[in-house]
Amino acid sequence: MSPYDVTDFQKDVIERSRTVPVLVDFWAEWCAPCRMLGPVLERVAGSAAGRWALAKVDTERFPEEASAYGVMSIPNVKLFVDGEVADEFVGALPEGEVRRWLERALPSPTTGAVVEAREKLAEGDAAGAAEILRDVLEADPGNAVARLALGEALLRLDPAAVEPVVAPLTDEIADRAEALLVLAHWVARADHLPEGEAREPFAAALKAIRDGDWDAALEGCVAALRAQRGWAGGAAREVGRSIFLLLGVEHPACDRHYRAFTSALYV
Repeated sequence: MSPYDVTDFQKDVIERSRTVPVLVDFWAEWCAPCRMLGPVLERVAGSAAGRWALAKVDTERFPEEASAYGVMSIPNVKLFVDGEVADEFVGALPEGEVRRWLERALPSPTTGAVVEAREKLAEGDAAGAAEILRDVLEADPGNAVARLALGEALLRLDPAAVEPVVAPLTDEIADRAEALLVLAHWVARADHLPEGEAREPFAAALKAIRDGDWDAALEGCVAALRAQRGWAGGAAREVGRSIFLLLGVEHPACDRHYRAFTSALYV
């Protein structure tokens, strides 16, 4: 029996995950991909240094638990945090991909600080948020979420400082970093905009971005597009799209202004 084999699912997975994240490998002896992935997970677990624990669950011995957690095919790997599934993947991934997935999925010890910083940003305290986020990055330079949040804080405080902060961001967060750079570029140029009918509403949009007022920022972009769609090489279009990319279309401000913005692009 492997030292990672589960004998009591409630104790070895659910209860244990309340003190340390537990990576659960749902597997079976007859499953060839499981036999490929198992040693990879054990090797990665050997270098976890207590940050997380591995638990191997034989679906032949624990069919009810496998069914309860929606295991339809194996290998199925689920990360349990505080008794709940926080993330998962299916199939036999190479070791490098497993390690990258873990870095994204595992909760950071600085998660609480990032949440606090985002609350300060929402309250309009960009300086307070930046101070917290700089401390987080000093302790954890690879924290992409904190780096992106600091970029948002600096967008309001010092747009010229955004680029060196978000430049290292890659993978799925790179698009949002690029959106931040576009916004920082235009906010920094707010006092040097070309003449035209769109200048005034676009300047208002840039001021709103610096104030953290996304509703007003999108309203300004829409007004600028309606006044002079191609002004400044399509600056209002570029900034509006960057706001949607940065915040996500599910953000309340984006949801409220999506139809008006898309309409202004073409009508």
